[in-house]
Amino acid sequence: MPRVKIQLPEKFSFVTEIPVRITDVNYGGHVGNDSILGILHEARLRFLKHHGYSEMDLGGSGMIMADVAIEFKHEAFYGDTVIASVAANDFQRVSFDIYYKLEKESNGEKLTVAIAKTGLVCYNYSSKKNCNLPVEVVNQLSS
Repeated sequence: MPRVKIQLPEKFSFVTEIPVRITDVNYGGHVGNDSILGILHEARLRFLKHHGYSEMDLGGSGMIMADVAIEFKHEAFYGDTVIASVAANDFQRVSFDIYYKLEKESNGEKLTVAIAKTGLVCYNYSSKKNCNLPVEVVNQLSS
């Protein structure tokens, strides 16, 4: 089976730090794959809030996740701080992608914990239908 390969953008427009909680750690003693998805979610919410948006109000529309791809690179542990770099890209009529690079510092160097991409679709929760991605959102998120 071919491995997932994510091509990250050259530039990330937003960086935030997210501490690893004890509830993120699995029976193997490191952050679980399900918790990495939760860290991506937290990073996405902070990215959107930084730009004045939320998942339920993206310039008048909502959004829903259509897909996710994650490449796991290094372990993270309780007490680590994950440095999440975030960028939006690949804007289409009703959708766009958000890219993530999760890193941690260890012995003075940055180690990549995971890289990921989420595909997001603009969605009207009242009509239960996809809707157009507002131009102002493209302009704001791509800056």
